[in-house]
This record gives sequence, C-alpha cells and structure tokens, in this order.
Amino acid sequence: MTFKLLINEITSLLNDALSKLNYPRIEFSVGEPPRADLGDVYSNVAFQLSKELKRKPLEIAREIYEKVIEPYLDIKKDSMISGAEAHPAGYLNFRADYTRLTYETLSKMRLFEERSIDIGKNKRMLIEHTSVNPNKALHIGHVRNVILGDCVYRILQYTNHNAYVLNYIDDSGLQVADIIVGFKFAKFPMQSEKKFDHYCGDEVYVKVNDMYEQNAELAEKRRYVLKEIEKPDSEIAKFAREITTKVLNEQLHTCWRLKVRYDCLNFESQIIQSKLWDKVLVAMKEKEIVKIESDPQSKYNGCLVIKAGLEGEEKVLLRSDGTATYIAKDIPYAAWKIGLVEDPFSYYRYATQFDNTTLLATRLDSKGGPNPGFHGADVAITVIDTRQSRLQKIISKVLTMLGAEPERYIHLSYEVVALSSDTAKALGIEIGEKEFAHMSGRKGIYVNADDVLDALHKTAYEAAKIRNPGADSEWLERVAESIAIAAIRYSMIKQDLDKTITFDIKESLNLEGDTGPYLQYAHARACRIMEKSSDQSTAIDRKLSSLLNTEYEIAMIKEIAKFEMYVEDATANLSPKSIARYAYSLATQFNAFYEKVPVLHEKDPEVSKARLVLVSTFIKAIKTTMNLLGMDALEKM
Repeated sequence: MTFKLLINEITSLLNDALSKLNYPRIEFSVGEPPRADLGDVYSNVAFQLSKELKRKPLEIAREIYEKVIEPYLDIKKDSMISGAEAHPAGYLNFRADYTRLTYETLSKMRLFEERSIDIGKNKRMLIEHTSVNPNKALHIGHVRNVILGDCVYRILQYTNHNAYVLNYIDDSGLQVADIIVGFKFAKFPMQSEKKFDHYCGDEVYVKVNDMYEQNAELAEKRRYVLKEIEKPDSEIAKFAREITTKVLNEQLHTCWRLKVRYDCLNFESQIIQSKLWDKVLVAMKEKEIVKIESDPQSKYNGCLVIKAGLEGEEKVLLRSDGTATYIAKDIPYAAWKIGLVEDPFSYYRYATQFDNTTLLATRLDSKGGPNPGFHGADVAITVIDTRQSRLQKIISKVLTMLGAEPERYIHLSYEVVALSSDTAKALGIEIGEKEFAHMSGRKGIYVNADDVLDALHKTAYEAAKIRNPGADSEWLERVAESIAIAAIRYSMIKQDLDKTITFDIKESLNLEGDTGPYLQYAHARACRIMEKSSDQSTAIDRKLSSLLNTEYEIAMIKEIAKFEMYVEDATANLSPKSIARYAYSLATQFNAFYEKVPVLHEKDPEVSKARLVLVSTFIKAIKTTMNLLGMDALEKM
C-alpha cells in the first residue's frame, strides 16, 4: 500500500542517482532500518558502490544526497519523502512525510478490505494438502499441514489466483489394510462410543499392529487384504470403501470445524484403476527416462528404474515382481495435476461444506460432470512434510524430464510436530529423559486434533463466561469455538516452516501473548471503541491526517501502511508466517495506542475524530489479515 509507494519512490530516486552521477548499475537494498532513530527507510547503495568505486561509503552517500536527493526534495512537492541524510556509518536514511502517508493509508485501506490484490492475474493453482490416510483421526501433527495448506489457499485467492484445493485419499495402502484386518479377521466390533475415526486409529490400528508381532497368520491376512483391495468388485474392496468413507467423513468434519475447505477429493484406488500409470510409463519409455535393470549382481535386477542420477531404492519404480513403489504411485498423480496426461475422471458432488461450497470427488464412469479446472493447472503445490523432500525432488525431476517447467511443481515442505515431554507424560507415554516425542500413529503416540479443539473450547468458554456475566450459552459457545480455532491455527503458522513445533497442550491453551486470541482481542477492543462512539464517520482529509502525530499513532499508521508489502511477500514465498507476524505486530501497535492515547475522552473533537478514523482503519486491516489466516474477527470476547 502506501509504504510500498515510499519504498518505490526511494528506489527510483536512487536508480536515477546512479545514472546522473555515472555510477555503475549495481544491486542495492531499500528497507526498514534496525532502529527508529535511523529514519523510516534506509539504503545500502553507498556501501555497494564503495566496492566498485574503491571510495568510502560516507563520501558516496554525501555525494548522492547533495547532488540528487536534496535537489529532488526541493522541487518535488508531492513526495512521500520528507527528508533524508547521509548517516556517518555510510547509509542513506529517509524520513516519510507522515501527513501524506497517513492520508494515503487511511484512504486506501478500505480498498484492500473490499477487493483483492491482483498479483496472480487468474493463474490457475492447485494446492494439495491434508491427504491423511483414511484409517484414523487427524492428530495435531496433521493440523500443521492442514492449516498451512488452507492459509496458502486463502492468500492465493485473495491475490487473484484461480486456486483449487485437493485432498488425496490413500484408500488402498497398508494402513487401510490394517483396519480392515482388524474388523474382518481380528473381529473388532464395528460400533464404538468413540467418534469412528478415533476408534479406528486409537484402538483398531494400534492394537492390530501389536497383534501382528504375536500372530503370523494375522500378518499374512494383511497381504491378502492388500491384494483384494485392488480388485474393485471384491467383497474386501467394497467393505474397505465403506470403512474408509466413514473415516474420511469424520476427518472432513474435523477439517470443516477448523474452517478448512476443499474443492476435490482424489482417491488412490481410482488413480490405480484409471491406468494413469500406464500412460505416464509410455511417455517415460518414449523419452528414455526409465530402463529395466539388467545387472545380475544388482539387488534391483529386473526392476524398472529411473536412469538419471539416482542410487539405490529411490530409483526403483516397479519391483521385479511387478508391484509399484510409493513414488510410482505419486508420479501419475503429479503428472495429472499439471496436465501431462489426459483427465480420466468425471466429477460428482460429494458433500456441502461448512461455508456452503460444494466438495466434489472423482469417479471413473461417465455419471459425473466434466472437469471444473482441477486438471492441468499452471502450478501445482504439494504440502507435505520435510521427510518426503527427497521423493518430491525425484517427482519434480521426472516431470521436468517429461517436458514440464520445473517451477510448475512445488513442494511446500515443513518440519514435523512433536509432543513436549510434559504432554507425552500426561498421555501416559514413556519417553525417558527426552525433551519431546515424535508422533507415531502405529505406536499410538499422538494427540487427536478434536481433543485439542475440545480442550481449547472448554477453557475459552469459561474465560468468556467470567468476562461476560449473564451472557447466553449460545453466544458463549460460538465465541469459545472461534477462540479455539484461532488458537490452534495461529500456533501452527507462526513458526518458520523449517522448525519443528514442539506441541504442548498447556501452552496451546494460553489465550494471551503471541496467540490467535491476542489478535481477536485487539480487534474486539477496537470494535468496542467504535461501538461507544457517536461519530461513525470514516471520512478523512489532509487536515485530519495532520492531527495524528503522536509516536503511537505514527507507529500504527506505519504498520497499517505495510499491509500490501506483507501480502506480496507471503504470496511470493508461500509463507503464511509473514501474515501471522504482520498481524501480531499490527495488534501490538494497536494495543500500545489503546493504552496510551485517548480516543473517546480526547478533549479536542477534531483530534478525537481523526483517531476514530484511525481505529476504524485498524479494524479493516486486522480483519482482512485475520481472514487470510482463517480466524474470526470477534467484536466481543
């Protein structure tokens, strides 16, 4: 927004200086200085030039200021720059014209609330996330994937990308086979008091894996079930579809509770039956990407392998017995995403989601409708944790060898979620002296997302009840649920993607500090000010703008003015964390303003009016930002 205008003006001015002073065209940075006393924007252009010119940075900075910047400011009456200096350290520091910056910011923020920022130009994007095996409930580790993918979708939609969300259902793998063995052969009852996905994951799956170690015959049944699942008309396959559909539906309800939506469900069983692999294999053979390993001394003799630059098991696509490896199943799906193979599916309405949008699913007959745009996207983003990075690189390499541009297939990786030692102990999990425990569905080491949401909801409900005596239970339930969702969503996106999140139940229940509820509280505070005001006008002029000049007002205006820059950064880097950090900074600046600057009790009516416009603009900024994070902007908590 307006801070970007300031940055752009300074960048343009410095590029002009390079030309006018016959300096070499070099790369330089323009950004915020580390301290407020150094101005609003600084540049290292003199440092970069000193390397080329063999002169002192301060000498160059002074020359640029005296010969270009000072004359420019003398004649440029509508500049966003109010002043500049050559700092003794050699940097060029700039100060903003806050009357103009304030006016532009307060005038334009409403535009960003009402319409999107056109970065994407309708580019078609696919985001695949969640993709949890349909044999268990989502645990807190899966939630990082779900929330990351959903926030990326929201950011891309807001920036005018034509974005679609896919959820890949592995309904034919080992983990599904395990629960089928449990029901069919270990005789687990089909009914339970637990939510069905919890029952399958917490009891059937974990116990069956324990039973395999004691019962070789049961382990043999697993191999039988795996083969039968691949026969679509077998009784086992029909039973597996019934079970996985029940689990999937429960998983979807958890995701919908988190305010996460999807456009299409893809099923692994259908991808196998569609012969997509055969079509991709033909193309790979034509381009001589694969070969049959023919070295009798190799353990991979007789396997179909990728020829280029891979070693060991990772190069194998088909084993010598004809069975496909994990990566061989993923390559056709990836090729389908970016349109390297024709779409074999039709599409039918699977469900209506929490936001009243339609969730579609694929089918292999002609009874569904045509492709609504999921196949053949400009860019496909796969959200999956860092443990899959090597396989994702191989997939990307194969797609490139098949003719796709490398940038069309993106692996958005993130580190895993671990359990803190306190949380592990509270769950009865023995981890010795370790500080944390990694999630393991097979070993039963995890915390279900539903349980965390329920605990957050309960705590938020009690806190809201204390703050709002006499409030009706329906309102309390609604507010508590919004707070719970904000707490868990924010905790999953505020960290760097390459950092492991050590999840702690008590910490996640903290409704203060660097949390989602902190953002909600700032918004509610601002709404309370506007609710109490008799003047609801949000009109602003330059005279009113000039009245906003305290350090707290300026800090708040400056932060609001950076909105567009943070959105652009989050879009370019697929980084919801950028939005999360911006939202937190925005809320922090408002809370400082709230504590130090009177609004309704200000004696000067014009100053009070100007501050009300500032509060109203903050509401627009924080509300728009929170929507990108998938959190409700509550008016009362």
